[in-house]
Amino acid sequence: MANAPSAGWAAADPRVLALAAQVTESKEQDIPLLLLKLKGILNSASLGSEESKKIKQDVYNYDLTQYCMLVLRQDHSRLRGGWATAAQLAEILSHCCVGLEVKEDPEEFHNKFLPSAIDNLLFLGRRLQARFIRTIKDEEKQDFLHWFQTVADAICWLFGGHIQLATCVLQNDHFLQLLITDDTETAIITMSILHSIFRVNSSVLLRVDEETLHSILDELVYKLSSTTNPVIGNAATKLLLLVAKFCKQLVKLLTTRYKGLKGLLSKQWTGKGFDRDLGQLLDLLYLEQSNGKGEMQRQHQAACIIQATWRGFQTRKRLKKLPQAVTTLQRSFRAKREQELQHLKKQKEDESLKLQMQLQRQRAMRLFHERQLAVLEIIHASQVNKYMEEMEGKSALTIQRFWRGYRARRNFHQQRQSLKEYKAAVVIQRAACKFLEKRRRRRPLSPWKDPKGSTDERRLALQQKVDDYIKLHPASQMSEEMSKELHVQAQEKLAEFLLRSRLDQRAAQRRETLMAQVNTDVELLMNAPGLAEATEKDLDVFLSRSIPVATKARQSHNTMLKYTRWPWWKKLGVEFEEDDVIPDDALHAELGTLFIGGNKSF
Repeated sequence: MANAPSAGWAAADPRVLALAAQVTESKEQDIPLLLLKLKGILNSASLGSEESKKIKQDVYNYDLTQYCMLVLRQDHSRLRGGWATAAQLAEILSHCCVGLEVKEDPEEFHNKFLPSAIDNLLFLGRRLQARFIRTIKDEEKQDFLHWFQTVADAICWLFGGHIQLATCVLQNDHFLQLLITDDTETAIITMSILHSIFRVNSSVLLRVDEETLHSILDELVYKLSSTTNPVIGNAATKLLLLVAKFCKQLVKLLTTRYKGLKGLLSKQWTGKGFDRDLGQLLDLLYLEQSNGKGEMQRQHQAACIIQATWRGFQTRKRLKKLPQAVTTLQRSFRAKREQELQHLKKQKEDESLKLQMQLQRQRAMRLFHERQLAVLEIIHASQVNKYMEEMEGKSALTIQRFWRGYRARRNFHQQRQSLKEYKAAVVIQRAACKFLEKRRRRRPLSPWKDPKGSTDERRLALQQKVDDYIKLHPASQMSEEMSKELHVQAQEKLAEFLLRSRLDQRAAQRRETLMAQVNTDVELLMNAPGLAEATEKDLDVFLSRSIPVATKARQSHNTMLKYTRWPWWKKLGVEFEEDDVIPDDALHAELGTLFIGGNKSF
């Protein structure tokens, strides 16, 4: 709300004072019709006179202009007077604001009230435009168009009196939506508002933001390209001509942002009745294009000079490195030729080896066939079938032997790595376990520590619990004689157990010896020749026991030598033992094979 008058009550116009009282006391739907009386009050004084200024000052001081501005936001289809009243109020508001000199708080008037008035007027214009487009009857359309024209004139009159409002109009979203329309009549009126803005304040285009400027230019160019109406084309051409005349920077923007604009203007709008303005706009666009081409030629020449200098530098640098490059190329060529010669040589050697193997195979087959023929000539006819069967059996055995050997070697190679990893893991685990056990044995026992927090009361309570437990569970008492007798019995049983264990151990050793002797005798008997082929040496083997003993000694000696020659990683599991101790497993494994005779089925 505007500031209320402080010292001007006596000098106020009685008509304005009476109207302000009526508006204050009336209902909301009657206020628009009451505000129409301001038109007669304003028209009673000549425009620009002191009396007119005094009336406008009184109207503003009594907030009647604020009422007019607020009424514009209402839906006038439900109010008395309708949209015609709204258009007249818009005209009254603009006339009240132009020529008004606010003495108290002028910043609020210029920075808040006037922008709000412009926004409400544009909002009213949008409503009138929408209803004009939706209306079907011609009479109603003419009325809405007339009211829209009245609101547009009020907007032009308002920013004509306050030039700074031109920027507010262009940056207002309602104005851009008024401009972006396909209706011809309202579009012409909106472009007339834009034309008035450019006439009043031509520098406004440099004050608006880039997005707003691009939106306005885009819509003007779109109207030129999407319609054939000469009125729209004339208005859009005049607006673009004003933009181009104002600033060369905007001409450059037109040529770079809308590259097909010159062709569109010359082909579609030539001979439509506004060739003069169209020719001036095309001249400005072509002049800017020629200047741009000259600048592009200079840039092209500069780029050519830079490229020539760079190519010369690269060529000189390449010529300096040419001897080294030639040497590298020759070295690479010789290496590649040497590889090719070696490949050819290897290929020839392979071919010659293949040829030799083929010749040897043929020679062997020929010799085999010759021997077969010779044998067949020697052998009697009745023995030929038997001989062929024997040869087939030998051949089958040879094939089976080679196949089994191949399969065993293949399986061995497949399992070799896993077996090696398993043995290594076993050795590492054994060494780690022995090391941990040894360190566990060397670890000293932790000294006794008294329980923390024990007090005399706690000790007495624990002692009382111990005494109670002893009373409830008395221990069996034993005399000294009974203890000595029990000790003697334990000693006798221990001695009896040790004696029996020694006898059992000796009996087990005797049984193992007898079993080994039996196994040795069995092996000797199995390997012994028949009675017809037996000699005296064969008899000595059965009569003397020195040969098995010598064999056992020799094998034990070989086992110990083998152990001393083991690599370090094989001895890793026994590194914490003494050097002169031989593992019992290895020794028994070797000795066991001697006594059992290679057969562990027993």
